[in-house]
Amino acid sequence: MFYAYILKSLKDQTYYYGSTEDLQDRIKSQNAGKVKYTKGHRPYKLHYYETFQTRKEAVARGSFFKSIEGYKWLKSNGITT
Repeated sequence: MFYAYILKSLKDQTYYYGSTEDLQDRIKSQNAGKVKYTKGHRPYKLHYYETFQTRKEAVARGSFFKSIEGYKWLKSNGITT
């Protein structure tokens, strides 16, 4: 199982979009400061995720979340503000 996910910073309310095979481990890594970009925005909480059968699907969905179309979709569905 693969995941496309959105984390929300409890520090400054910013979002982080990504994909992974192990969602819980990924969140732990983000909150432990092991990821350069997210280190200064910790702590994070899981805000939204979707599951996929393949890595390719999860990566594509994560990329969609980062696009302007994805931003509009997330906003229109009440997932991000």
